Parts: sequence; structure tokens; C-alpha cells
Amino acid sequence: MPKVIHFEIPAVDTKRAVDFYKKAFGWEFSNYSGEQMDYWLATAGKDNEPGVNGAIAKKDDTHPTTINTVSVSSFEDAVEKIKMGGGEILMPKMAVPNVGYMTYCKDTEGNIFGIMQSDPKAH
Repeated sequence: MPKVIHFEIPAVDTKRAVDFYKKAFGWEFSNYSGEQMDYWLATAGKDNEPGVNGAIAKKDDTHPTTINTVSVSSFEDAVEKIKMGGGEILMPKMAVPNVGYMTYCKDTEGNIFGIMQSDPKAH
């Protein structure tokens, strides 16, 4: 069954947000792709603890609010089910190198969420 595997918290000032979550919760951060992208991966606990890790992302049209990403076994099947359920696909399929394929979607209530099909060969 698909479940939430990642969260994204939008921030106007990502470095300020990173500093806040470090101080508030002791989360650890690393910049995903150096200076090329203002996207900070968050380790929000130990792997053997309940919960998921996430990221701080630059607040923009695709990241207006906190976004949860759901793991799916088939990207194409998930897209079809989302559309059939009245949802909307907001962008084309995107490869996250060495991780998988993802996109952002909108549910019937206007909430944005992501879907991700794991594929370590993605480029």
C-alpha cells in the first residue's frame, strides 16, 4: 500500500529554516546538489525510529505549502488513478538521479502532493 515517504517544507529563506529546524528538533541537513539548487535534505531521526525524512525547499508556485510525497509501485498507474479520482498532474514526469521518478499533483481539495516511483537507475 502506498505511504508517505518524504516531506517538503517550503521556506522563503531556506538557510533560516534549516537553522530553525536544527535548533528546534536537532535535525541534520545536507544540500542536495550544492549551490545549483536551494534544496536541503533533512534527516529527521534515526532509521530505526518511526517517521520519514524530508527536505526544506525554496517556497515558490510548486512549493506553496508543506508537501508529502507518496511512494507508488507504478508511476503511470498512479497518474491514471489520480486523474480518474478527480486529481490533477501539475508537471511532467521528472527523474531524480539515482532515486526514481516523481511529479507533483493536486487532489480534489486543492492540496499539492508528490508521487515517487523508486528506481536507482533513474537519470
